[in-house]
Amino acid sequence: MSDVLEVVVDGIWCQGKRSLAIRLVAKGCQPLPGWQPGAHIDVHLPCGIIRQYSLTGSNTTAESYLICVARESDSRGGSRYIHETLRPGQRLLISPPRNLFALQEADRVLLLAAGIGITPLYAMALHLEAAGRPFELHYYVKSREDAAFMRELTQPLRHGACVIHRSDAGQSPRLTLADAIHAPESGTRLYACGPAGFMAAVREAASAMGWPETQIHTEAFQPLAMPAASAEAETFTVTLASSGESWPVPANKSIAQVLMDNGVAVPLSCEMGICGACLTPVIDGDVDHRDTVQSEAEKTAARQHIALCCSRSRSGNLVIDL
Repeated sequence: MSDVLEVVVDGIWCQGKRSLAIRLVAKGCQPLPGWQPGAHIDVHLPCGIIRQYSLTGSNTTAESYLICVARESDSRGGSRYIHETLRPGQRLLISPPRNLFALQEADRVLLLAAGIGITPLYAMALHLEAAGRPFELHYYVKSREDAAFMRELTQPLRHGACVIHRSDAGQSPRLTLADAIHAPESGTRLYACGPAGFMAAVREAASAMGWPETQIHTEAFQPLAMPAASAEAETFTVTLASSGESWPVPANKSIAQVLMDNGVAVPLSCEMGICGACLTPVIDGDVDHRDTVQSEAEKTAARQHIALCCSRSRSGNLVIDL
């Protein structure tokens, strides 16, 4: 665990009725690694689990990191621990920031967030405002009380506009996304983050408006739901290009598990295909992509990467660059 950083919980406060903002500072008040909007960190919680949280707020200071965590009713342990147990002064281990959702060069940016998906997009909005780059932020919440960073997002802006859409006021995504996602223009990029249903609605609306896939960037918090299949149908072989070693991958094990069982180091984090830590180049084979990190363009490119924690192979043998 030489790549982790020790931090201290410097402050915890409410952001709306369902979320907590947590400020983290380095042990000994040392500077933290720099980051760009869209980055996330792995947080190693004392309860024994690792969760990924987007960095939010301003990225202009090296003194602290800010994350914001919603209380999830179906929590697998992460949000429940943070909301019920985490306290100021507590020490945590985190990873350095990783960014698979970075802002690209654009003349104008459209930001679409729902729920706690506001965290990376709030950081993007602050960055774009400071850089003088035009943008629109549309934030979808059930009610005003559910919104995080409401006070900050309702401050006057010079270069952007922020619109809060409340479902309890008849402004749900189903009714207003089509108006928010206007016809695409050259030099405009769309960034979206939120629950799976919201992300699907954004893609459907953007597709209907003629947005090209290359101008759409998304980040999801949940793995794809995959139907179960028979063990015989799903068993395949994974081969290491460096050594030629091969092992069968049965239906009840991931590629990552098989590799680790055979002494191969795999950089795991979320183990759900949402963080990108285990993305590995593919030399040969037909990948059955099950991650939510890569875009459709990346999943169909000539040079592909596979998420070893969740994706599988449609071909009998998969050769990876390890």
